[in-house]
Amino acid sequence: MRLMSLARLLLVLALVCVAAVTHAADRPTVNIGVLKFGTVGWELDVIRHHRLDEAAGFELKLMELASGQAAQIALQGGAVDMIASDWLWVARQRAAGADLTFIPHSAAVGALMVPAASPITSVADLKGRRIGVAGTPIDKSWLLLKALARDRYALDLDAAATPVFAAPPLLNQKAATGELDAVLNFWPYAARLQAAGMRTVIGVDGMMRQLGLSASVPAVGFVFHEGWAKANPAVLDAFVAASLKAKAIMARSDAEWDRLRPLMKAEDEATWAALRDQFRAGIPDRWTEEERAAAARLYGLMAKLGGRDLVGEAMALPDGTFWPEVRF
Repeated sequence: MRLMSLARLLLVLALVCVAAVTHAADRPTVNIGVLKFGTVGWELDVIRHHRLDEAAGFELKLMELASGQAAQIALQGGAVDMIASDWLWVARQRAAGADLTFIPHSAAVGALMVPAASPITSVADLKGRRIGVAGTPIDKSWLLLKALARDRYALDLDAAATPVFAAPPLLNQKAATGELDAVLNFWPYAARLQAAGMRTVIGVDGMMRQLGLSASVPAVGFVFHEGWAKANPAVLDAFVAASLKAKAIMARSDAEWDRLRPLMKAEDEATWAALRDQFRAGIPDRWTEEERAAAARLYGLMAKLGGRDLVGEAMALPDGTFWPEVRF
């Protein structure tokens, strides 16, 4: 009798497993290339943990990649359907003939940070200072800071200050040892500096506002081929729906952020809270023609400041850079 009951139980479990596999096989997939420790992965983890993909009728699959360049190559080579990247890269690729397009993920941006006791209180105070800058001389945050310094304070930062270009983690280390007077870093690293007691002089969003860009412009988004989107409109809509639900959970639930702690690699409670709060502040709530027009104006400014080294041959934002069929 017990053997019969066990046999029936095993049969039921087998049928359930077969049904689950069959059901999963019936759902289309969205393959996303993602950096192992990138902040975009937090949202994708929420989608998978809460089975928001399953509820929306697709299966989310992730391919972990070592760098942003590797992700770009994976997308261009067809190994994945989407990656996270910035829209300036998308614009440059479209200008070169690619059919890439972009939907927003986050409007979180970096900031100019200084020690709490620093005498630097505005951009005007950067004269004669050593400024750590994440990335290269054509990083858009640095270009914006230089434009603001020139337009508002008649200050040429290339000549009047000493920029130090380096990778974001190295800049934070140099800031901790007092080797730099100020640090212009990407938002996750600026959040860590904030948690360590440094203060914000101005955020990149503040720079854009002072330069006349009133609407919020997303910094990072999901990038895919226009051809894929046109061939899979229902799948793309389902992904967008799941993404918005994940963002809603992350916006309201502190418990969700507790669950995400292992992915966040926060050194302490203050860092965890700063990362959470900065991520939440960057969740976009609008993506209308106003924001797209602001992005086009920003692109024009970036083209003027960074030239062909930054934007390639397209001095105006190429049509199709932003996928229009997204509603927040």
